[in-house]
Amino acid sequence: MGVVVIDAEVTLADVLSLRLSIAEPLADGTRLVLRRRGTGEERRVTLGASGGRTRDASVAVSLAPLDLDPGRWDTYLEQDGVRARIQSADPGFSLDRLDAYALGRRTLAYRAYRTRNGFLALKIDPAEPVADVRAVWFREGRFEVTGLLAYTGLDDDDQHRHATLALRHSDPGHSDPGRNDSDHNDPDHNDPAATVRVAATVQGVRFHAALSLCDVLAATPDSQGSWEPYLEVDGVDRALPLGARLDDVEGKRRRVHYPHALVDGVPIRPSFTQGDELLLEVGA
Repeated sequence: MGVVVIDAEVTLADVLSLRLSIAEPLADGTRLVLRRRGTGEERRVTLGASGGRTRDASVAVSLAPLDLDPGRWDTYLEQDGVRARIQSADPGFSLDRLDAYALGRRTLAYRAYRTRNGFLALKIDPAEPVADVRAVWFREGRFEVTGLLAYTGLDDDDQHRHATLALRHSDPGHSDPGRNDSDHNDPDHNDPAATVRVAATVQGVRFHAALSLCDVLAATPDSQGSWEPYLEVDGVDRALPLGARLDDVEGKRRRVHYPHALVDGVPIRPSFTQGDELLLEVGA
């Protein structure tokens, strides 16, 4: 068909917006086909004709009415009984766009991207409020973290909001730092006494927090275990886990490794769970 996507974006209104370079005009009745990997489930959307002489075309498809389940969906064009997978020249990653998209309160997050083989695909994930981590470091005996409040519906303005960074201790004999179960998202399922809290700074949707590694070590039984950080923010009705989900790096527990700090001879290291949520591991 000679169709290449040169710009792909899911807009704030969850509309898949494509700009296509085409060798031949799109005929009336051409369909965009979305096919889910693993199941073969499909959705078809009929597109309008592009005109007789144009060498480019714009396509806009509202995704919410298609009832797409989380997963990865490959894209095809179907014209005159011929189906072809859509090639893409757009890498599909813009952190500015992703940040703007994450300001809204959502239950599903849609992302258009280019596959390793150069085709257009959609990635759909459940979206829950999260404190998305942008930077983590140890400095002057402190653990520091900055990031963005995602999917909370808060405005990106200059308003300062009262906030607290809370760390919940996980007993190494009863938990797996790589787990991704329902208890992991419940900050109250452990003894609240096994928690370290410190004031955090939130301005609009940007956050910064720092705490003493000595305080973390002093609160860690037998100098061994993991701490799961959460951010509690005025105006948000739930504690926000610190995770890293908006970028394009998946499987951070395998791929992202931080240097450790030694506090009284005990190593403390940031890491990620299998669900890309941040941990502080003591004695690891």
